[in-house]
Amino acid sequence: MDLAELSHVRYGVLNADRWVEKIVPVLNAQIDALDLAATNGASLRPTVVQALNRLLDQVTAQMTPPPPADGKPAGFAAVAQAMIVKNMVAGLKPHIPEYADMVLRELGKPDSKKAIRDYIRGAVADGAKTTFGAVDMGPFNAILKQYGCADGVACRSELARRIGELDSAVTIQYLVALISTVLAFLLLDSGRWAIAVQLLFCIALLLGGVLSPMIEVEARISKLSLTFFATPISFPEQLLYYQSKSVLEVFRTLITMGQPEMVVVAVLILMFSVVFPALKVIAVGLCLNDPSLPQRNRLAKFFALESSKWSMADVMALAIFMSFVAFNGLIGNAMGLLKGAGAQLVIPTDSSKILPGYYLFVGFCVASLWLAKKLERHVRAQ
Repeated sequence: MDLAELSHVRYGVLNADRWVEKIVPVLNAQIDALDLAATNGASLRPTVVQALNRLLDQVTAQMTPPPPADGKPAGFAAVAQAMIVKNMVAGLKPHIPEYADMVLRELGKPDSKKAIRDYIRGAVADGAKTTFGAVDMGPFNAILKQYGCADGVACRSELARRIGELDSAVTIQYLVALISTVLAFLLLDSGRWAIAVQLLFCIALLLGGVLSPMIEVEARISKLSLTFFATPISFPEQLLYYQSKSVLEVFRTLITMGQPEMVVVAVLILMFSVVFPALKVIAVGLCLNDPSLPQRNRLAKFFALESSKWSMADVMALAIFMSFVAFNGLIGNAMGLLKGAGAQLVIPTDSSKILPGYYLFVGFCVASLWLAKKLERHVRAQ
């Protein structure tokens, strides 16, 4: 969950601060490479010529006296001033290309280029200061502090390493549990103590299946990259959604939602995956202590010998597997629609994963059915 939080999209693509960190260095590099003298031929020179022409037109308009408001002819002074301005501007305009070349030469001098770059760089810096995201970085920083990491990249690498080690250990442990259960059922006979040992294995599988996460569902973008001013910009591991819960955590989540229909679903999940299997285990233990109990107590007989067909534990295991298949296809198709956005996307196809809790729960379903048959033969033999 900590790794999922660090990789969440709200701290990456949806965080304006991350865009500022990536774009500002690119803009500064473009500003440093700016050379006005190298562009004076076909691009900048016409612009300077037009600007000088507009400047002379503005000077003419400002220095020429306006006509009298009463409609009478302008006086000698006004006419003379207008003529002088007109002749002066007419004499300057033919030399505008020369003045444009002089302006470009001045702009090409080191001091001028430095002043222009500093001005543009300052404008970019001011824009970066006023661009920020309203993302609460508290959880992100708390995880960095918890694991003693300097930044998110280092922390994600460290957490991935730890998760890999723990996954390897858990895989060995649940495989040992399943293989040991198979050996116990194959090697031990149907005697009282053999069934008692096999019952302990069933209890271990049930506890592991109920308390351990069964399925992991996630939607993520492994990499999003684009090109900005010929510079690649990428955001690795953008997580959109992640959930990994055990049966009891799903029950608690549904209950806290407060919706009546969700409460009904939560109760059904708890009944079929926890209560019925637990009552079955208890009933089997009582029948082992008193083999005649199934004949005297219909409830004990039902849970010990007949509840397997009613607990629906196997149905729930199948539903979890179908959910895994559905999530893989659904997330893959939905994420594939993002590829038309213009950026380069790397979208994983293994969006969901079955976890050890599922295999332990399936192992319990099979072992409990096997145990019920053995117990039935044991009871009949008494």
